[in-house]
This record gives sequence, C-alpha cells and structure tokens, in this order.
Amino acid sequence: MKTAIILSLVGSALAAPTPTIENRQLGGSGTTGGLGALASLLGDLPSSGSGLGGSSSGFSFPTGFSIPSSFPNLGGSTGSGFSIPSSLPSLGGSTGFKRQLESSTENGVTQNQDCQELTLIFARGTGELGNMGTVAGPPLATKLQSLTNNKVTIQGVTYDASAAGDATMGADGGPTMASLVKQSLKQCPKSKVVLGGYSEGAMVVHNAANSLTADQVTAAVLFGDPLKMESVGKLSSDNVKEFCATGDPVCENGANVMAHLTYGNDATAAAQFLIKAAGISTSS
Repeated sequence: MKTAIILSLVGSALAAPTPTIENRQLGGSGTTGGLGALASLLGDLPSSGSGLGGSSSGFSFPTGFSIPSSFPNLGGSTGSGFSIPSSLPSLGGSTGFKRQLESSTENGVTQNQDCQELTLIFARGTGELGNMGTVAGPPLATKLQSLTNNKVTIQGVTYDASAAGDATMGADGGPTMASLVKQSLKQCPKSKVVLGGYSEGAMVVHNAANSLTADQVTAAVLFGDPLKMESVGKLSSDNVKEFCATGDPVCENGANVMAHLTYGNDATAAAQFLIKAAGISTSS
C-alpha cells in the first residue's frame, strides 16, 4: 500500500500536460505542476500516525518521515533538505528553483535501425513521458552511447506507466518488453540485449524476464525497484545490478520521497555495468 501511494506521488511529480518540455518549480509562489505538484500532494497528506483518506486502516507515513526544509509552507521543517541530481538540467530562480525535464522517446528496435553490438530496452516509471521517461532512462542511454561510441540501439517500452498499473506488478508493460526483446533478437541476432527499468518500469523488467530464456537477455539494471528482493527471471544475480538510493521509500522503505528522483546520478555506473556484462569495448 505504501509503495503504491509513493509511486503515485512520484508519478504526479513527473507527469505533465504536454509531451515535450515543462518548467518545474519547487518552493515559492506560482508552483503549478511537476515537482511542485508533489510538494502540494505532500502538504495535503496526513502527518505520521494518521490514516490516508480518513480510514483507520489507511496508509500512514513511517515515524520520522520528514518533508525537506527547502519546501516552504508544507507543515514541516525537520528534514535536512535534498540534493538535485547532477544529471538534471541547470536550475534557476531566486524563490525556490526551476528546472526543465525533457521526456525522451527511443524506437531503435521498432524502427529496425542498423544492428549494433548492444541493445538497451528500457521501461520508464509511473507518470513519466515519452517511452524512456526523464529520471533514469535518458541519462543511461546517453552514457551508453558515449561509452560505446554509439554502438548501441536504444528502445523504450511504450505502456501506460500509470498509478493504476502499479498494482499489476509490471504486467502492464512486461509482455511488451518481452516482445521487444524477441523482435530485437530476430532483427539483430548477434546484438547483446540488456534491460533497464525505473520505479514501475523496474517491475516491468521483472515481469518481462519471467517469460524470457536465460540466453535472450544479457544483463539488467534496475533503479528504485519495488521488487528489489526478487530475482529477475532466469538472469544470474551477477548480471543484475540494483540501484536503491538511501532513504528511497519505494525500494528501501525509507522516508525521503525525493531520493526516488535521483537515479540519473547512477547512469555512469549502470552503463559501465551493462557494457562489462555484455563484453562490449568502450570508446577511448
């Protein structure tokens, strides 16, 4: 229950009315969407110990849950604040901050682009735009392209990535991801296929891997995975790397919602892991 609510909050933070670029604001007046929506949602939630929606059996934040002190007027100031992922675009503004998040769509497999040594198939998180999202997918793809000298095909998984879909444990997008793996191998049988997923997308990876054989997927990287303790299909644990930020309430039962938005910082480590697992040479 807790994980589903947190994923819904994060999805609201990342959702936007247009599929291109949205200005996001935190703090100060005039907050209209994006992460500001997350701030508003957090401000409306009950304090620790009370149920959600008035139900005595509803969700309660864990003891010690704190709202970052950098959020004004949210009914709490005991948090130690949070850091902005270095992978995000530059910030500006004097009464809080603004940032732009670009959604990304990649269709290297469905468009049958030239075969490369490596193929990444990635599933975005709840509420993210495009088919690669914003938080983890684009930084990972960019780093893979850089380290391999563009010897990688990138494909995002097109699925709803909705809050309602969190309850399906990845079934909303898993079959689509598995189908993309098979399509990729049919088109480019020598390419090493690796999987990636963020948040709800990590559950999509679990679901897809359960229907694939061990020789169809080389490795996987998962960010903020709600199913972190579970295996990824038939993949050896040596070929799976989980990234779970300290305090992330989705993968660690933590109390820092903002930690779930920092996984762009792990793009280099994730890309290096996938490249090594696939035996791909890196650019000099």
